[in-house]
Parts: sequence; structure tokens; C-alpha cells
Amino acid sequence: MLVDPEFGRIPEKVFRDPVHNYIHIEHQTILDLVNTKEFQRLRRVKQLGPNSFSFHGAIHNRFGHCLGVYEVARRICDNFQRNYPTQVAGDGLWDDHERLTTLCAALLHDIGHGAFSHTFEKIFGTDHEAITREIILNEATEVHKILAQVNPQFPNAVAAVINHTYPNPQVVQLISSQCDADRMDYLLRDSYYTGVNYGTFDMTRILRTMRPYKDGIIFRYAGMHAVEDYIVSRYQMYMQVYFHPASRAMEVILNRLLARANDLFAGSADFFERYSPFLVPFFQNNWTLEDYLRLDDGVMETYFQQWIAYSDDAILVDLANRFINRKPFKSVIYDRNDQAATVDQLKEKIAALGYDIRYYVADNSSFDLPYDLYRPTQEKPRTQIELIEKDGTCRELSKASPLIEAFTGQELGDERIFFPNELYPGKNHDHINLFDPILQDIHKMTRAGKLRTY
Repeated sequence: MLVDPEFGRIPEKVFRDPVHNYIHIEHQTILDLVNTKEFQRLRRVKQLGPNSFSFHGAIHNRFGHCLGVYEVARRICDNFQRNYPTQVAGDGLWDDHERLTTLCAALLHDIGHGAFSHTFEKIFGTDHEAITREIILNEATEVHKILAQVNPQFPNAVAAVINHTYPNPQVVQLISSQCDADRMDYLLRDSYYTGVNYGTFDMTRILRTMRPYKDGIIFRYAGMHAVEDYIVSRYQMYMQVYFHPASRAMEVILNRLLARANDLFAGSADFFERYSPFLVPFFQNNWTLEDYLRLDDGVMETYFQQWIAYSDDAILVDLANRFINRKPFKSVIYDRNDQAATVDQLKEKIAALGYDIRYYVADNSSFDLPYDLYRPTQEKPRTQIELIEKDGTCRELSKASPLIEAFTGQELGDERIFFPNELYPGKNHDHINLFDPILQDIHKMTRAGKLRTY
């Protein structure tokens, strides 16, 4: 939606940020959105969830990330307006009347994330993207009321950007594409807080070579190597940080813990109403937006500790203890096509030791597509990265870069089966007889190369 770029301009305010140094706030609308209760809730939602169990510095939150995406988007808008301002309608250059829509969408793009969002979603069927749109469009929220002050239709415009249905592809791709403000911030931010260097890349150069065109965002050919570096950084962050086996193991425990609580609720409603009341609407599958916004990571962790202290269900207590006190499952890599029978045997042997494999054994697949071409027949087609040469010729990135060609269309990751740490070879616990033939079979299976151990 076109809004006067000077609408609501205020004397600049700043947030000090470890990644971007200063985050500049220039519109009253943005400042008011930051101060809403829906946005402030993001301070209490970790950006990387269980990854903090592997990288102890990774306790940063979605509040900082959303501010960071806003700042990257603001810098892009400044660059576009300075170097590529529209001259006539339809010339494919930047119309700065789109600025406020872009900045609001950047700021609010993750506002629907909840406590341990991806794991929570799998158990209770929530959808953070749909909830983001609801927060923006629901007239009862503070966010909606502030957006509606710009124009009654403005909330719809911001929601359309996040939903990828906004008519200006430049605005959509700036927020969501294979090289966008969202990804650039989370790679740099997550790299900083996890203490690794994998996610670092030359964002200054990328922003300098980025430009608008009629179909969205394009990059000058001279900036190809900076974009290559960004793609490789993203790949390395997924392989080394986001897919870290210990983080996935803690996510598996969290998944099974919530599943156990959900299964117990029908017969133990009084217990959960007393010790985890904010979760009850989700157990009943009758939750509202207000219920959703009450939950955050701290609330959930408090509930888990109350379950440890007061529940008489051994499985719930054990899983909660494993999560709160960081006792991750171990895992082995397997090939689903060639080793499914071996995995089934492993599950049978673990069950024979007395473990309920519904909660103590889990398959987990983690795969990422670092870069791909635009494939319109896919369920979620990607926007490919285009390079523009001095003569105006456009080339898709993988056609110009042998390095990116090697990544294109290649899904990278692994499949693992997770099981209790004490069953892993070499672990000695009082309640496990290491001379038990069944346990010895598990050791042999994991050590003999049938399954690759981690």
C-alpha cells in the first residue's frame, strides 16, 4: 500500500544492537509497534529454542531478530531510494511510498512465533505464519490498532506482504526470498550468539549490489562473490548449528514430553489445570489467540519443573527432567531405504528393555536446500537469485557461478534415530545391565557399522 514516506516521521531513536550497532527508528508507527504487548512478548521467546543446549550463548530472542530484520530492510530502502528511485510509473525502480509497508512487514514477520514454536506446532497443530497474520488482522490486538491508524486497509497490506500475495514483488522479495532481510539478519545474529564464524558474510557488499527491478530484487554481477559467500554461509550454519545432533536430540525430548502431556490430559485434567493451566486450551484443542499469546519459553519451562516436582507419571517426570537438566538422547545415522529393517530391530530391542518407544525412540530427518532454481510446479516455489550485467543482461546465479551450481537442487542433511543416552555404547548406569544380551545387541548394531554413531 502506498503511504507518504514522510508519514509519522519522528526525530530518530536508536536501539543498540550487537549485530548492526545501531537500529534506527524513524517512524512513530514503528516505535509504537515495538511497544505493543504482542511484540514485547518476543523478548520471552528464544530465537533458536533448544539450540541453546548445544551453544550456551544462543539465548537471544525473536525480539532482537525482528528488530534486526527491520534494520536491514530500512537500509535496503535507503539504498534503493538513493540510487534507484522511480522516475515514471512502471519503470521497475523503487517507489519510496512502499517504505512503511515494507518496514512494518519486516518488523512483524515473526510476531506469531510461540514458545518452542516449531516443536509446539507439531504437537498442537498451530501455525506461526497464520498466527502472525491473525495478530496483524485481529481488531482486538494492539498491533492491529496501530497499523489501522495509518489507514484502515493498511493491516491487510502488511499481512499480504507476509503472505506473499502483495502486488509489488520488490516488497515481498525484500522480506522473503533466497537472499532477503530475514535470512541476512538471522545468519549474522545466530552466528554471533552461537560463537561460530560460519554465518558471517559481507552484508555491506550484498546491500550495495542489490537493486530493484520490475520482477522483484536483482543483484549486480559485480556482487556475485558476496552472494556466493552468503549461500555458503547459510549452508554451513544449517549443517553445523541448526542441524546439530545434540540440539535435535533436545528437540526430540521436548516433542516427546509435550506428546506425553497431551496423551495424559484426558485422564489427568485436574493435574494439568493446576500445574500448567495455560496449556489446557491446547490439550482441549480449543485455544484462542489470547491463549496462544500467554505462552512463552519461560512459562513452559516453569510448567516442566512443576511436572518434575508434582507428577506421579514416571515418563512425564523423566522426560521433563531430561529436558530441564540437559540429558540429550543419543543418535545414529541411518539410510531409510537400506536400513529400515535394522532400525525396526533396534526399536524392538529398546522396547524389550522396558522403554515405551512412543516416547523414547524417535526418527528425525533434517534436510535443507541451500539454493534452488525457481520451480513453479513445487508446492512452495522459490524465487531464484538473478544477476544483472552492465549491458542489462540477466543471468540466474547458478548459471554464472560454478560454486552455486554445485549446490543447486541439492538437499543436504541426514536421517537419525534417537534413543536414551544410557543405551549408547560405553555408558554405564546402575539400572542398565551392560551384560544384558539385548543391550549388547544394541551395542553391536551401532558399533559394527550397520548404523553410523554420533
